[in-house]
Amino acid sequence: MKKKIYIAGCGGMLGEAFYQNFKNEYDIRCTDKDVNAEWLSFLDFRNLSEYRKQVKEFAPDYLFHLGAYTDLEYCEQNPDDTYATNTMSVENAVYIANELDIPLLYISTAGIFDGKKESYDDWDTPNPLGVYARSKYMGERFVVENAKRFLVCRAGWMMGAGPSKDKKFIQKLMKQLKNGAKELYIVDDKDGTPTYTQDFANNVKALLENQYWGLYNMVCGGQTSRFEVAEELLKITQLHKKVKLISVSSDYFKDTYFAERPACERLVDRKLNIRNINLMRDWRVALEEYIETYYKGYLS
Repeated sequence: MKKKIYIAGCGGMLGEAFYQNFKNEYDIRCTDKDVNAEWLSFLDFRNLSEYRKQVKEFAPDYLFHLGAYTDLEYCEQNPDDTYATNTMSVENAVYIANELDIPLLYISTAGIFDGKKESYDDWDTPNPLGVYARSKYMGERFVVENAKRFLVCRAGWMMGAGPSKDKKFIQKLMKQLKNGAKELYIVDDKDGTPTYTQDFANNVKALLENQYWGLYNMVCGGQTSRFEVAEELLKITQLHKKVKLISVSSDYFKDTYFAERPACERLVDRKLNIRNINLMRDWRVALEEYIETYYKGYLS
């Protein structure tokens, strides 16, 4: 008999990858407050009683808690809503997983660090800068300190799911290219590590099946910057001779992106490497596969 997974907050770019990677080998129930696919049903996981009721009725072997607000500007302007969604709903998940005595998966972020180091491994101490980062870190801490068995997996600059669900950097650039942009203004003072949702979900599955519980950095290989990612994207789309990249500082976008962001969000998958279970590919390889898989014909 297949093992069962209840996946809460599964409507976003990461949820799509989890659905694809787990649907064949597990019996899964996917929910979100935004029901945007036929395999989703409704749940607002901020509602503890409804969350508990749905999970208990499904009686899963694992509980995955994926969803969060990730728009940093929204989070800064709506702190209470952010803490309810990104922190207290995680507490709900811990209560439920502990009651059912099942492992819990929580997704954390590279954004919980202050950016003062060149890179961060799994054992570095976070120092969140803004409401978003603080809300995610407090969720992470609650899981680590209170869940009986857990996986906390920290992602970097997320890419995945294509034009319909990707609201991050790659889709923002692809949209400009689709609209015929001949110049792209790219910040040159932000370093980090791209994270392909498909690789991420696949690596979570490997940890789960080996029962390697705990906290893990889980990002693609290779340290990079926003500017380098944009350069690579132009090469992959064969637009590097037609589109000019203009290097700017973060201040250039400060009216739009006013929430404080760390200068460096580079993670190192140290624990995955030591356990010899790092399935995260180099970010360039992952980016090329992402564009070829999800953006075929998008720019034509």
